[in-house]
Amino acid sequence: MAVGARSGHDGPEERADGAFGDDTTGGDVTGDEQAQPPGGGTPGAGDDEAAGGPGRGPKKQRSFWKELPLLVGIALVLALLIKTFLVQAFSIPSESMMNTLQKGDRVLVDKLTPWFGSEPERGEVVVFHDPGGWLEGQETPKPNVVQKFLSFIGLMPSAEEKDLIKRVIAVGGDTVSCKEGGKVVLNGVALDESAYLAPGAVPCQDSFGPVKVPEGRIWVMGDNRQNSLDSRFHQQLPGGGTVSNDEVVGRAVVVAWPVTRWATLPVPDVFDQPALNKAMAAAPAGAVGLAGALPLVLWRRKKQAARHTAE
Repeated sequence: MAVGARSGHDGPEERADGAFGDDTTGGDVTGDEQAQPPGGGTPGAGDDEAAGGPGRGPKKQRSFWKELPLLVGIALVLALLIKTFLVQAFSIPSESMMNTLQKGDRVLVDKLTPWFGSEPERGEVVVFHDPGGWLEGQETPKPNVVQKFLSFIGLMPSAEEKDLIKRVIAVGGDTVSCKEGGKVVLNGVALDESAYLAPGAVPCQDSFGPVKVPEGRIWVMGDNRQNSLDSRFHQQLPGGGTVSNDEVVGRAVVVAWPVTRWATLPVPDVFDQPALNKAMAAAPAGAVGLAGALPLVLWRRKKQAARHTAE
């Protein structure tokens, strides 16, 4: 029997070009690679049609100009949410907070923490709405339509809202006072405010107090004391010059513009004195002691009166 009997041939078939069919590519070629697609044609020609469906080409991407309005809309919504719940930019309109803040500075105000019940603390620089009468007679800028829109979404500092920015000196339960030309006294402790007062400014040029700040309110003063219409000058108004915590927009945390003045706004060390809280706590303790001693005093007086009557 011949060698090629198993394939039905006596030996390898010799092609017209002299090559043998079993070794045309120098490698193993399967029947799938040699098969022709149904109906003839070049192998692989129907791959694109199979991927995209009968008669369909590759899916076209949406035009950038069609997506642009959607992207702008998303950006505006995010800006509005950030302005409403997170941070908002404010412009400094006066020199009342020099040298901490200069006229024209832009500050970023934290509006998030008040949502979680945080209240203003001593030493913080806060932005608050006019409690009523503080900005009476003062004109506010009249922005154009574009400025109003940018202010509304938070991309530009508010121009129409009547807001003020001052430093918190005392909170609810504190007692604050000052003698003419002297230091501000908070809960019996004289404050050294040299770290943030404007050069040449005195803590107070006129005497005030003592003022007991009601709960839920704050006493605020500008760092440029001789050029700041703060709590001292509104004691005749409802609230006695104090500001309700509900009127506070948030705490100014950073000077964002101009870049040459970029800086954070931390709480000065003078407000971290434990003595401020001890003095505040001493008042309730003294009141409790007085209440406890009162019955004893009345009992002794009653006993002495009874003795005199018996005599």
